[in-house]
Amino acid sequence: MHSGMPRMADQEYLRAEQYVNAANLNARIQLHARFSTNQYGWHRWLFDQLCLPAQCDILELGCGPGDLWLQNVPRIAPGWRITLSDFSAGMLGQAVANLRGQGHPFVFSLIDAQSIPFADRSFDVVIANHMLYHVPDRSRALAEMRRVIRPAGRFYASTVGQSHLRELWGLMSQVAPGVASRATDVTNPFTLESGYDELGEWFSDVSVARYSDALVVTEAEPLLAYVWSGEASSMSPEQREAFARCVERQLALHGAIRISKDSGLFEGVRAA
Repeated sequence: MHSGMPRMADQEYLRAEQYVNAANLNARIQLHARFSTNQYGWHRWLFDQLCLPAQCDILELGCGPGDLWLQNVPRIAPGWRITLSDFSAGMLGQAVANLRGQGHPFVFSLIDAQSIPFADRSFDVVIANHMLYHVPDRSRALAEMRRVIRPAGRFYASTVGQSHLRELWGLMSQVAPGVASRATDVTNPFTLESGYDELGEWFSDVSVARYSDALVVTEAEPLLAYVWSGEASSMSPEQREAFARCVERQLALHGAIRISKDSGLFEGVRAA
């Protein structure tokens, strides 16, 4: 790992380990799918927020396995020309597998958001869903995103707030404070609190919509799978055993573990 760089923004770690394929992300998605209190679902809510004309060119950066589109296939307009990209070949391959045959001619491209291989003003809309906190040079990436958006085009970026999953990190800090600290590393922040000013340097009319949700987890195994899939994969075997006991103890005492969620979506406009 590059010295001084948080793992969540270390491109080598993300490409070679964390997002070499969709397995880690899927473990996290499954926890949210099973135990979220908001049954409407993040990707359907996010899709609702998008202001997309009937005919437009759309670029999603960091598309992962393509869930935004897979979960909204019936709502995709035939006049949308959609390019899906990711910097991980494994993740992009999963998106291809998920979306080929869904009835829309998606274009797939391996792209680093810091160097977008398209001409100026190529797209009406650019979407960055829960990915900007992974980008080492965010100013460079945002400059690139603005460059490829047409005048009056829209930019959407989702992220989390500072209170996201705070109870989970609190439990982790009881047995592995160093790992918990790394999991909440804010040396490369792009949050609902910091993002407004940051995006305001590149886009006009920046606004944010928050998604109301929480987790009420009633089983240990899915929560442990979530934790092992991320930063806590670096826990020692002893720490893992201690954390599993801590989770089981909380479930025995309370029947469920309630965990705050704090997610939302920024929207901005590219001025002429």
